[in-house]
Amino acid sequence: MPGTSKIRNALLCATIVGLVSGCSLIPDMTTPAMPVAKTWPQGPAYDSSKTKPQEDIADLGWNAVFQSPQLQHLITTAVQNNRDLRIAALRVESARAAYQITESDLYPQINGTGSRTRSRTPAELSSSGRAITASQYSVGVGVTAFELDFFGRLRSLETQALEAFLATKEAQIDAQIALVAEVANAWLTLQADNRQLRLTKETLASRQASLDLTTARFRNGVATQLDIAQARTALETARVNLAMYTRAVAQDRNALEILVCTPLQDADVADLDAPFTDVVTVPEIGVSSEVLLRRPDIREAEHQLRAANANIGAARAAFFPSISLTGNLGVASTKLGSLFEGASRSWSFGPEISVPIFTAGRNQANLDVAKADRDIAVATYEKAIQTAFKEVANALAARKTMIDQLDAQKNLVASSQDSLDLSQARYDRGISSYLDVLDSQRSLYSAQQTQIDLERAQLTNLVGLYKALGGGITSSDAP
Repeated sequence: MPGTSKIRNALLCATIVGLVSGCSLIPDMTTPAMPVAKTWPQGPAYDSSKTKPQEDIADLGWNAVFQSPQLQHLITTAVQNNRDLRIAALRVESARAAYQITESDLYPQINGTGSRTRSRTPAELSSSGRAITASQYSVGVGVTAFELDFFGRLRSLETQALEAFLATKEAQIDAQIALVAEVANAWLTLQADNRQLRLTKETLASRQASLDLTTARFRNGVATQLDIAQARTALETARVNLAMYTRAVAQDRNALEILVCTPLQDADVADLDAPFTDVVTVPEIGVSSEVLLRRPDIREAEHQLRAANANIGAARAAFFPSISLTGNLGVASTKLGSLFEGASRSWSFGPEISVPIFTAGRNQANLDVAKADRDIAVATYEKAIQTAFKEVANALAARKTMIDQLDAQKNLVASSQDSLDLSQARYDRGISSYLDVLDSQRSLYSAQQTQIDLERAQLTNLVGLYKALGGGITSSDAP
């Protein structure tokens, strides 16, 4: 009956769909709890007066954090040209293609075929007792070994490939954040060494003037040869530092050019008279450590964990039968002219089932490997969170203490300057020796050097905080 035939066809289609969709043997997975405190550390090293975030750094564009126009230009150039970032982007494309390959296994692969064969049967094998030469033509479409994913093996592999692709995408984002931070640190190092070089040149000029004055005083019988030797020692020390900082500036420039992949212009180096401490601004953050879950490296570890969990489903499916279909529909004839006549139609259909009976422990070993890889991924995920927590906590501790340290260092520079002025005045009046002046000069020069290093360290710490909190990867005004 026609109605019965339609019902039978509908049931057949439903059965096929059920076989193809299959079931999933992937274990249920819940993201492990954060193995760190829910809030940031508290204590004298931390500024606990801020309890609410002004803005989420992960949502800020990097140009809202890095204020210098020169630095913004260099970061833009690096993002466009850097080879490491380009490699990371190509890895994403490779992972995307690998996922598409795995996904295609869920669908039948239909191929068109066409052939012409010509054969000769010798007389001894021919039923007519004569040698026979025959030709055969065939055209058709067919499916070869299409696996019915009844136990979810292919679906598990597809899920694993998808999570691997997403992990690679997060790795690309992490690479871009790291590049932005690396460019900023390299630029800050160049600026600091340029300031050290300028300070050393000023110190060298001052000590040259002191040597000239001491020499004149010696000719007038006021100073001694020891005073001249001490002044020359101070001068040569400044020359040693001049060569050191000249080399450092050149090397810093080379390192920055490698990152941006283009020669630096003079305009890329900021005005040395501009405030050095205002080029990096990071807003206050809240007390909750859950913001770490937005870091791309932690999201990457989570996707890798989900991929490892999906592999368990594929390993479990190997214990069950595998069903595949092979079929072909077409036409065949011994004559090309009659190939497409009704009587020349041909078809073939061949389901195949494979049942694992004895594998010498291979399937169980594969399952054990998959479970161990999942456990490794769990530990890796938890370690990534612990590392991130430590990085943020250290940056927060340094943020407040460096402000206090820098304020004290500025006071030390001012005191050292007063000490030098007094020592010089006492020496001019003959009250103290020139050694007191040299000691004051060395103390002032050392204090000024330390102040520049602290200013750079404070900004570098802010860059580290920006990176540790998963800072924004694009410019705020980017489309």
